[in-house]
Amino acid sequence: MVMPTGQTFDHGYATAAMGYREISEIMTAHGDKMNHSTARNVFLSAMTKLSKSVADLMGEELDDPEIVARDPRFQSAIETYLRETHQ
Repeated sequence: MVMPTGQTFDHGYATAAMGYREISEIMTAHGDKMNHSTARNVFLSAMTKLSKSVADLMGEELDDPEIVARDPRFQSAIETYLRETHQ
């Protein structure tokens, strides 16, 4: 994942157990033509919406929800939650 200049995370990078290229290949195989950069944009857009919703539920206000959305710890927490609640 290409990060904006100056943007680093001490906690690595994550994309919920699958890379953007793998996501785009699956979407294309299911009939929705998608390249890896579009998969990244869609994924991060969804993570941004989730970060805003989680902050609202907790009564917090985020300065920049996009930074939270890119944080691998947040992505991993969302993945874990979805796996545990949809078994």
